[in-house]
Amino acid sequence: MGTIEKTVISVETTIHAPVERVWKLWTEPIHIMHWNQASDDWHTTRAENDLRKGGVFFSRMEARDGSAGFDFTGRYSRVEPHRIIEYTLDDGRKVKVVFASEGSETVVRESFEAEQTYAQEVQMEGWQSILDHFRKYVEGSGESESLHFEVPVRAPVKKVFQAMLAERIYRNWTSVFNPASHFKGSWEKGSKILFLGCDPQGNLGGMVSRIRENIPNSFVSIEHLGIVQGNREITKGPEVDGWAGALENYTFKDHSGDTLLSVDLDARKDFISYFNDTWPRALNRLKDICEAE
Repeated sequence: MGTIEKTVISVETTIHAPVERVWKLWTEPIHIMHWNQASDDWHTTRAENDLRKGGVFFSRMEARDGSAGFDFTGRYSRVEPHRIIEYTLDDGRKVKVVFASEGSETVVRESFEAEQTYAQEVQMEGWQSILDHFRKYVEGSGESESLHFEVPVRAPVKKVFQAMLAERIYRNWTSVFNPASHFKGSWEKGSKILFLGCDPQGNLGGMVSRIRENIPNSFVSIEHLGIVQGNREITKGPEVDGWAGALENYTFKDHSGDTLLSVDLDARKDFISYFNDTWPRALNRLKDICEAE
């Protein structure tokens, strides 16, 4: 029997950003979670990316109402930074992504082997829509940066996970950010939660958020929706610029019975210096608590 030749579909977009930034936002998991959806009623609740030849990637894509979801996974066969990515999906289809630098702009071209379930036009529309979401995200993300912090903890993952979310301990380790720091709400996936504190005059403030993902002993993603000012929850308007839509992700990995706790978050540029100072101190306080108890 002859081999059936697979149909290859191509989509592309031009992005007003240099290739170095386009590559960064295409490949880092916290950024993937922002743009990896074909429509606004879907989102990515978790992403992992081992960006090297032979490395694997994973994205969990779900309807925002929780009615459906699927995993998008594969393995890299070629990675040339700022130029080319090639990978094979778990269903065997091959994909190639080319990044063409044109000075202050970058052209991204994706070519993928079509599958048999959906019409080719539908597949093209879906992949193009995701690519268009990526372009809009890159061009609109100039006011924030992603930050990464991590700390090794000589304690089991389960202990660290439970300690981080426990109300009493949460108040302790996050007091680095604000002496009155506490939360109000639930850590359950999809739940609304408020992260609160007080300014020097005693006025209540903080963040309005929801739990985007909670995989016990593995991963927690917080999506910030807006801010709290006194008894007001503000989710629209200039006050929430740079905060609404920001993610704060916690990853727990077992290392021979110990834990590597990583934090990835979106930060407004005017808060980067503050976070670079406070986050390491907060994580070391959590580390000391977990190792002492």
